[in-house]
Amino acid sequence: MENDNTKRGGARPGAGRKPGSGLYGEPTSVLRVPASQAGPIRDFLSALNQKRQRKAQDNVFELAELAVADRALSLPLYTSKVAAGFPSPADDHVERRLNPSEYLVDNDTATFFVRVKGDSMIDAGIFEDDVLVIDRSRVPQVGDIVLAVLDGEFTVKTLGKGKSSPRLIPANKHYPVIEVKEGQSFEIWGVVTGSMRKFK
Repeated sequence: MENDNTKRGGARPGAGRKPGSGLYGEPTSVLRVPASQAGPIRDFLSALNQKRQRKAQDNVFELAELAVADRALSLPLYTSKVAAGFPSPADDHVERRLNPSEYLVDNDTATFFVRVKGDSMIDAGIFEDDVLVIDRSRVPQVGDIVLAVLDGEFTVKTLGKGKSSPRLIPANKHYPVIEVKEGQSFEIWGVVTGSMRKFK
């Protein structure tokens, strides 16, 4: 009769920690270090992770209020779509006239702008120096891109939900998710509803 003990031990399918579920969100490897250096290495990695979180958090460097224009500005919106160049200015191509403020702003009294720095939201189409439209009258929902204040620092991130607290999720795999911990000062200032970018 076969001994059941020969079937014990070894790797079991689905056992252990899932790859990428650790602190850094990526697979790990075993590294042998002197016992006396284990503590300093852990301290170094902890400090490095905190630095990465601060860098991911601090990505707003200018806030501006909505200015009321002296005159209503409206520009032609063309229906022609071309790969390059500019459509003919003929009147039959003009769909309607578009006021940039009316297009970007839903609520004048609750809207302001922030200028972005860094690249923590590039996969959401938000790049350094972009000006984002923030609407404070919107109720933030999970999945919205929001302007949050965490421990006195402004940051633009996608709002997520952890097991017991909110999460601020970057749109760049090189930055960590920010878990809002108990005791931290946290507030959502508004929802990002649009963006503006100048090329020259």
